[in-house]
Amino acid sequence: MSNTKAGDGFAAEVHHILEALGEDPDRPGLRRTPARVEASLRWLTRGYSMSVQDAVGDAVFEAAHQSMIMVRDIEVYSLCEHHLLPFYGRAHVAYIPNGRIVGLSKLARIVEMFSRRLQVQERLTDQIADAVMDVLQPGGVGVVIDAAHFCMMMRGVEKQNSRTVTSALRGAFRDDSKTRDEFLRLAHNSGYNR
Repeated sequence: MSNTKAGDGFAAEVHHILEALGEDPDRPGLRRTPARVEASLRWLTRGYSMSVQDAVGDAVFEAAHQSMIMVRDIEVYSLCEHHLLPFYGRAHVAYIPNGRIVGLSKLARIVEMFSRRLQVQERLTDQIADAVMDVLQPGGVGVVIDAAHFCMMMRGVEKQNSRTVTSALRGAFRDDSKTRDEFLRLAHNSGYNR
């Protein structure tokens, strides 16, 4: 028995999964796999140990700016909660300030925090929008995520070129058609080449 499966922990469970698949977890190429899988999954789901406050810190500033602020093409890497397979793509996050702005990198940190959990893209999109609303109380928030899902590409329907697009609109982004149209035009005309 390999030393990576000692005890009843996470790595031991991976060891059992390898056996259930018909593999020999003690062969040279797999001996350290249970520990590697544990480390990998803990890294990929590290968002559970973070909060919005951790992501934003003290980077909220008073500002008179009243026009839309957008950060486009924020890379998203997450795991589908149904199959534990990756999905990846880009998030576009915008808001209309109401006396306060947030450091631009903090929008990317909010995206990262929620994407590093077991997810469905629909909930991820809503969580990002709701977090920005809670932190800034802005005039509105818009989030679009465009992603490819390995659960559709590698298994099931096996459609390698399919993409899923989700949006979450709050405040003026939902209620004002001009604001919504501007946001969606900017989001969908991003420089991201698939």
